[in-house]
Amino acid sequence: MAIDTTTQTSPAADTAAPGIPRLSTRDKLVLFVLCAAQFMVALDFSVLNVALPDLGRDLGMNTSALQWAVTAFALPSGGFLLLFGRVGDLFGRRRLFLAGLALFGAASLLSTLAWDPASFLTGRALQGLGAAAIVPTGMSLLTTTFPEGPARDRALGISGTLLSLGFTIGMVAGGTLTDSFGWRSTMALLTLFALIVLPLAPGLLPESRTPDRPRLDVPGAITVTTGLLSLIYALSTAADHGFGRADVLAALAAGLLLLAAFVLVESRSAAPLVSLPMLRRRTVAWGNIGGLVTFSMMSTIVFVLTLYLQEILGLSAFETGLVFGFQGVLSVVAGTLAPKVIGRLGARRTLVGSLAGQGALTASLLLLNTHVWSAWLATAAVALASMCHLGAIISYGVTVTSGVPDAEQGLATGLVTSTQQVGITVGIPLLGVLATTSGDLLSGVHTVIALDTAIVLGAALLTGLGLRRSRV
Repeated sequence: MAIDTTTQTSPAADTAAPGIPRLSTRDKLVLFVLCAAQFMVALDFSVLNVALPDLGRDLGMNTSALQWAVTAFALPSGGFLLLFGRVGDLFGRRRLFLAGLALFGAASLLSTLAWDPASFLTGRALQGLGAAAIVPTGMSLLTTTFPEGPARDRALGISGTLLSLGFTIGMVAGGTLTDSFGWRSTMALLTLFALIVLPLAPGLLPESRTPDRPRLDVPGAITVTTGLLSLIYALSTAADHGFGRADVLAALAAGLLLLAAFVLVESRSAAPLVSLPMLRRRTVAWGNIGGLVTFSMMSTIVFVLTLYLQEILGLSAFETGLVFGFQGVLSVVAGTLAPKVIGRLGARRTLVGSLAGQGALTASLLLLNTHVWSAWLATAAVALASMCHLGAIISYGVTVTSGVPDAEQGLATGLVTSTQQVGITVGIPLLGVLATTSGDLLSGVHTVIALDTAIVLGAALLTGLGLRRSRV
């Protein structure tokens, strides 16, 4: 039987001490299931990257075709987030979450056993579709299970930590697994995660949906989904081939036109997929802008530092993974501290301060040169910047979901997770390509770092001004 989440309360509310919430055993198990699923999806974003050369040789995929190993996942995982977030609101978040888990696990098994490029790419696309169902419903189940305040801040802190840690661990684990067991082990790891989480979820997660069950906005769903698909395809392809290709320009134009049409459709719909009044909420609009910048600019820095460490300093893939391993360790520390900082300073000040810290630490990377000691600077700067980055991730999630009714949490978290996916996708093609196309790689890296710094610091200033009247 469905639970009306507008009246549902969590034991976390009763056991939480002021400022330091204590979670019940059941709350901890629910949080484990939801965060394990988010960690699994985050792992999928990076675990395959270093395995691509081995994958290509095994399945007979040339270099230009290998981008589809990433794009085939990114397209559905980003394109269907908003739609699935709303479908979960209307027809049951738990039901869609479980369906997404099952699909993700089956698709990971197909990718593990792939016998040719077509079967592998089919598995990757189905993984992306499963992820598009898991991420927004998992986030909305988290925000409706844990009440607004310290309990939710702590839950979002743990979730944000594992999201960042999953991406980082994927980079390290991908190389280790590929060297030891081959590229298929990276997909087998994801299958194993799904097999662990899926049996636990049905008995722990409550069903939740909006109480009134309005009709699904089909025109809005079509325009936003196809618009996001077109935009993500254009940006993903541009990361490898630049913006000069006809298909990239056509997809980019189509994506922007379809998203403009989506806004027009939503303004006239009786039951819109995205509530335009919600987008006019100061916390939703500026929170998502801050989130978009922190994700896109940090993914860009990770990309250009990977090039710098291997191509200029000559580090191996394993040594490069160790550099980013420190990033993961400090992300765990930041995930513990961020909810306490938010409780003391508020989400707005934490978001603005985190963006400012990320920008300042990114600026220190302008000192990188060809000397070996630069590896230590890169390690320290990216690790500390990642602490600020995680603070921004958690505080923007709190900012966007604060004050939103439970009936619209799927929509709010759909926006949060869409921002994450678009942010991860957009940064590298927009800025990272400046490093790869530069005649002097070090000069190109410095150019990207300078632009990245300016964008993050500018976003900190604008977000602070935009949220100055909010109470979060």
